[in-house]
Amino acid sequence: MPTRREPTARQLRLAVELRRLREAAGLTARQAAAMLGVSNVQISQIEAGLSGVSEERLRRLASHYACTDEEFINALVEMATDRTRGWWEEYRGLLPTSFLDLAELDHHARFQQDVAILYVPGLLQTEDYARAVFASRIPEVTEEELELRVRHRMTRQHNAAFPHEIVIHESALRIRVGSRAASRTQLARLLEASETDRITLRVIPFDLDGFARASTTMTYIGGCVPKLDTVARDAPHGALLIDSEAQLSAYRTRFHRVEAVSLPPDRSRDFIQRLTKEL
Repeated sequence: MPTRREPTARQLRLAVELRRLREAAGLTARQAAAMLGVSNVQISQIEAGLSGVSEERLRRLASHYACTDEEFINALVEMATDRTRGWWEEYRGLLPTSFLDLAELDHHARFQQDVAILYVPGLLQTEDYARAVFASRIPEVTEEELELRVRHRMTRQHNAAFPHEIVIHESALRIRVGSRAASRTQLARLLEASETDRITLRVIPFDLDGFARASTTMTYIGGCVPKLDTVARDAPHGALLIDSEAQLSAYRTRFHRVEAVSLPPDRSRDFIQRLTKEL
């Protein structure tokens, strides 16, 4: 297979999982190469995401690594053989790679769970809200890139079809990233979204006692099997993707704890309606 110059996040995740399987089996890359009858370089390229791997070779590797989780192996095969060229590819070379990675994660997501403290989650932002968020970036982006980012975000929203649970803090509802009118429209968008079958929206009010998780902002993205879940967190140069089993477990626990102290959906809608009347 030809060497890739810029593997996607999905291709890198497959590479990481294959390396983890090898290391869990206590084998070196040289030993794995010998078992497969290929060179060390080929194993190194596969585990760096620079080269693909066929279904036949992947299943042989899984066998050599004594992996018996058939559901997980099938999921890895699906990743290895997927040739999808999604809508996000039109932005390659125009926007940072992290934008494309998030869109690809959306495409394959079984569900998403958001905890938002300062900003409304991207998949629920209005155009004006998203434009104000992107315009506040330092260093500033060009007008052309600003509009590309907004269009990309709106297209992500349009294509999102998975169950989506959002826990949003009152601070994110009150902070005006744009004008008063834009904030009112954004709250109306949240209320509209909360009425749909696939979106569950909960609010954490300021007057909640003992809320010590105010830095828990996160997006938990469910993969086709739990081992392939991903957490996305904001970082200075794009989204930081987290995929180690220990951290995934910790973030699952964080989400459930934050969810447990939030208002139920009906009271959350009432809360947002009251805020709207205050604007």
